[in-house]
Amino acid sequence: MQIKEKIFIAGSGGMVGSAITRALKAAGYQNLLTPRRNELDLTDAAATRIWFEQNRPDYVFLAAAKVGGIVANRDYPADFIRDNLAIELNVIDAAYRHQAKKLLFLGSSCIYPKMAPQPIIEEYLLTGALESTNQAYAIAKIAGLELVQSYRRQYGFNAIAVMPTNLYGPGDNYHPQNSHVLPALIRKCHEAKMANAASVEIWGSGTPRREFLHVDDLAAGCLHVMRDYEGEIFLNIGTGVDVTIAELTAIIAKIVGFTGKISYDHTKPDGTPRKLLDVTRIHHLGWRAKIGLEMGIHTTYQDFLALTHKGG
Repeated sequence: MQIKEKIFIAGSGGMVGSAITRALKAAGYQNLLTPRRNELDLTDAAATRIWFEQNRPDYVFLAAAKVGGIVANRDYPADFIRDNLAIELNVIDAAYRHQAKKLLFLGSSCIYPKMAPQPIIEEYLLTGALESTNQAYAIAKIAGLELVQSYRRQYGFNAIAVMPTNLYGPGDNYHPQNSHVLPALIRKCHEAKMANAASVEIWGSGTPRREFLHVDDLAAGCLHVMRDYEGEIFLNIGTGVDVTIAELTAIIAKIVGFTGKISYDHTKPDGTPRKLLDVTRIHHLGWRAKIGLEMGIHTTYQDFLALTHKGG
């Protein structure tokens, strides 16, 4: 990517898209296209085609997606599969038809089977049943990956894909019902601290293991592969290290300053027992995560406090 070439960050208003935008600016890229949803609705095929015709980006980071936690995925499966399928198809097809030089599609590690062997290598895709609580979203992301590979094979379109592990960091969603586990725990522990609560209750057993990648590390990885990778197989992006939900909660409680009791509601779903990505391939390309979990949570908590002070 040349400094002055047009780079479209689809989803630039979200956590991932804004991190990619920050990374591109820090690297000196000057011609960034960052329309927000009120300017460009990527679920609208006609609007997306017109925008590409008018702007003709050279490079595309497809970070736009409808995302949410267990509750949101359970309650709104039609929204998740419909909107994500539409976004993927509209952007990938328009990028190809308007001669973008390269496109990077961001998937999700939820595409892998619920009971996949650990750590998860890229070849485990489609080898078993998905986690039922986010099946609609996962199927949409699998379809996006197939779109990328099919456009490569049939049209020679230079499209690549990465599969990030669980993400967190500045710009995250801290909604008590619709957020992912780490930001939800930040909010829950913070509110318990502010209320001087004696205890805080966490969904599930606390035993599932999860891997967490700071969104700024992901952005650095995306720039790395956009510059240096041309392969058809998608790449896992993660830290290669996981923790239990109970361990994660203890770290967050310490950083937030909540000193009460932590209990677990075993009637609530745990989701996948373990989800740790094998990151051998991307390590061989020369990229590794740099932000440790405790430091990353500390900066994320500061972001949460800033949003809280703004009434967010």
